Amino acid sequence: MKKPNESYLDYKKRVIDPISDSFCGAKWYNASIWLGHGASTSCHHPPAHKIPLNELHQNPRSLHNTIHKKTMRALMLKGERPPECEYCWKIEDIKRGNVSDRVFKTVIYDDELLKEAQNSPPSADINLRTLEIAFERTCNFACSYCNAGFSSRWGQDIKQNGPYQNLLTDGAGAYHHDGSWAEPYKKGEYNPYVEAFWKWWPELSQTLQELRITGGEPLMSDEVWKLFDYFKTHGSPEQMTFSINSNLGAKADLIDRLIERSHYVKNFQLYTSCETTGLQAEYIRDGLDYEYYKSNVIKICKNANIKSLNIMMTINSLCLFGITDFLDWMLSVKKEFGYFFPVFSVNILRFPSFMSPLALPDEVKAERQRAIQQWIVANEQNSLLHEMEIEGLKRLVDYLDVVKTPHKKATDDQARLWKDFKSFYLQYDKRRKKDFVTTFPELAEWFNQIPDQNLKTKQPLINGDATEGFHDPDWVKKEAKKAGLIK
Repeated sequence: MKKPNESYLDYKKRVIDPISDSFCGAKWYNASIWLGHGASTSCHHPPAHKIPLNELHQNPRSLHNTIHKKTMRALMLKGERPPECEYCWKIEDIKRGNVSDRVFKTVIYDDELLKEAQNSPPSADINLRTLEIAFERTCNFACSYCNAGFSSRWGQDIKQNGPYQNLLTDGAGAYHHDGSWAEPYKKGEYNPYVEAFWKWWPELSQTLQELRITGGEPLMSDEVWKLFDYFKTHGSPEQMTFSINSNLGAKADLIDRLIERSHYVKNFQLYTSCETTGLQAEYIRDGLDYEYYKSNVIKICKNANIKSLNIMMTINSLCLFGITDFLDWMLSVKKEFGYFFPVFSVNILRFPSFMSPLALPDEVKAERQRAIQQWIVANEQNSLLHEMEIEGLKRLVDYLDVVKTPHKKATDDQARLWKDFKSFYLQYDKRRKKDFVTTFPELAEWFNQIPDQNLKTKQPLINGDATEGFHDPDWVKKEAKKAGLIK
């Protein structure tokens, strides 16, 4: 844990660096798990990998302790950089003393726990301390940078209108599938991953410091209310914080039910997402009613039994024009409800590349960078802001200035990215009854000058499994053998 008045950089030097140059506590103690289709990762940056059923049948702890993850842990303990963690490596390689997310994701754990990770053999099964879990993909939103693998409403779009056409760059495949791969088990059918979770739950609940439910939209999942029923009957574990990621766009009766059930949880936190204001926010997050969203934030701060309300900002190419207005609004809510209402995080989008803020013209990036920097200068001494919030904004400013491509498979062909940008949003407008040029007048002239892209080959529907294509299974197998995890 961080000492009083210790900076995150000093914490890294004192605690993390002596373990190894690439250590991250999240590989041991944190997980995001999608039970609907059986996938896992250690945080929201590395692409998910499949949870092999042959591992799961032997041990429900394999929801987290896959051979894949154990292999990445072995690499980290040797000071080697797992390729899947390149988000942090890019931030650190800026060489401006930036603190990457692996520090923020490690500092939450006790130093003794980190020593246990350091001294544990690669084959050890580790009980989670923080877990984000999705039971299903049912969702009432179809956000532009999401896809059918995580939103049933996105799936409806693709099934009704077919795959998006005329896209060439990385990430295009996200818009070429209807998400069927993410729902191999229909509602009410036997799901071995859900069964494994409930088998593991009695043991897991004793060590979890935080359980966070995501989706889809969790308020639309029966399994989530089953957990609330469990807490109402048995009480929630003393050491555990129970959190939900909600878009806060659900019907009013579900919001009211959430508020009522929150009073049966000892430590409850709510996470929600937004990064800009008004019509631009509604364009990015299709399904959002911005005024309804803001009213629900206030309603929950006033009436729910919550320790904090957290707003996750996904920094994409369209949010930068209203971002400082949104920051101002969050500050106004803090002034009414306090330091933890809300707490915001700055998460930079990398996939698909044409939606990354790096895809914008250089002069636009530079102007937006200056605007954000001016907001930081004007507000960084405000006692309502957390160090992490200011650091996240400073990191964004440096990212816009220095980083050229969001990830290793991204093209550096700007003209091609721009064509995909225009091609996607023209189709998005038609499908969702929106208007890019009217909503983003700041980009209208540039957008209209981008040449249209009309590919001769019609894009068919594809499988789209997000756990395929990024990881090299042969390389993982080779490293697993080196670590003695397989023969």
